[in-house]
Amino acid sequence: MTVFLYGPPASGKTTLGRRLASAIGGEFTDLDEAIVASAGKPIPEIFAESGEAVFRKLESQALEQVSAAVGKFARSVVALGGGTLLDEKNRALCERVGSVICLEAPNADELKRRLEKDGRNRPLGDKSVERAAHYSSFPARLAASFDLENSLVLVGRAIAPTFLEGLPCVVDENVRRLHGERLSRVVDVIPSGETHKTIATVTGIWQSLAKAGLGRRDTVAAVGGGVTGDLTGFAAATFMRGISWVNVPTTLLSMVDASTGGKTGCDLPEGKNLAGAFHSPRLVVIDADFLKTLPSAILRDGRAEMIKHELIGGRQCGVEKGETVGPEAIAENLAVKVGIVREDPFERLGKRMLLNCGHTVAHAVEKLSDYTITHGEAVAIGCVEEARLAERMELAQAGWADEVAAVFAAEGLPTALPDGMDWSKLKPVMRGDKKRSGDVVTFAMPCGWGDTRLVKVDLSESAT
Repeated sequence: MTVFLYGPPASGKTTLGRRLASAIGGEFTDLDEAIVASAGKPIPEIFAESGEAVFRKLESQALEQVSAAVGKFARSVVALGGGTLLDEKNRALCERVGSVICLEAPNADELKRRLEKDGRNRPLGDKSVERAAHYSSFPARLAASFDLENSLVLVGRAIAPTFLEGLPCVVDENVRRLHGERLSRVVDVIPSGETHKTIATVTGIWQSLAKAGLGRRDTVAAVGGGVTGDLTGFAAATFMRGISWVNVPTTLLSMVDASTGGKTGCDLPEGKNLAGAFHSPRLVVIDADFLKTLPSAILRDGRAEMIKHELIGGRQCGVEKGETVGPEAIAENLAVKVGIVREDPFERLGKRMLLNCGHTVAHAVEKLSDYTITHGEAVAIGCVEEARLAERMELAQAGWADEVAAVFAAEGLPTALPDGMDWSKLKPVMRGDKKRSGDVVTFAMPCGWGDTRLVKVDLSESAT
């Protein structure tokens, strides 16, 4: 697997390239550095003394040498110059040797800031606008990346096939049906749905990894929704006492929530996610192209988690009802979770518990419904019910819960407990929550936009 990173000057190709090579256990090459080494002088000097035409000739020669060399490595990342692929021969060479992923240009102000900050003399650093059509001609595009302590998160379009090439994959039944022809090595197909998020399924994954001959230095990929990621990640955390894994979420819900943060696990009859481990994937590949195959109901589930992040972060991401969710909106929304995970990666400081906004009620609703209510639907109900609790406890202004309900309802999500389910039935289930001590449960309670609080609630009191 060879990845060529391309895009405008100062779009971050070299910085990302080094981090990506580390994440995939590969070799990194900066084409500009190869040119300098070959010419024996810095690039601005080449331009000043010989002009752009001579530089382009040196660039093509260096690219040929680098492309021949990367074939010696199983995994390679090459950062290209901002105009390398204007030459069609160079483009054809890169597309033959590997995959080209084009980084989106930052906005003009950010690009100017970066160019000024690095202090480098970039002879053609102002060409981004006139090359926009050229850059947009590359189908594999990267909108954003996030660097966590043990994970690199990539968000884009048409990027997943590059990173799945040759990797042993665990998929669910739906992914095999929709995308099976794109996966070169499927080692296990697990049943779809929360009801199969059990230790029995984890055992099946362990056995499949063993039969496939995977060892401690191997990597497995999870391709599917949040259940697939949680189960595969947990299996990877414990197989051979821990192997590397790559998470490729295929649902909007898993893209904005479960894929990032390193929580893995399975459910027990007593409650959700009671068995598990922190085991971060080395790489998370969020490819918005997967969303094209999803029905509207599954997309609504993802919007529920996006709205939850908007409640926590204090601003909505601007996705209009019925609008296709693209990588930019996903990245903007995911930034809320990434910021919190960076502060509290192992949930030791309390900060990360804010991401459980609405989830104490949501998990109880899921369990009581025998998981006929989806996770996204349950999150919508949970956020509204916990907002109502915040009002009863005088932690939120009157009418706050109705405001929250209106946002979820606009997406076609439920906002009230189903018939026959009330707080008297929720309480016994919530007492099994991981965040409880006796009858006291810690809620991540939405009390206003950007005002989610950790609140201890005694469920034995009738006021709740």
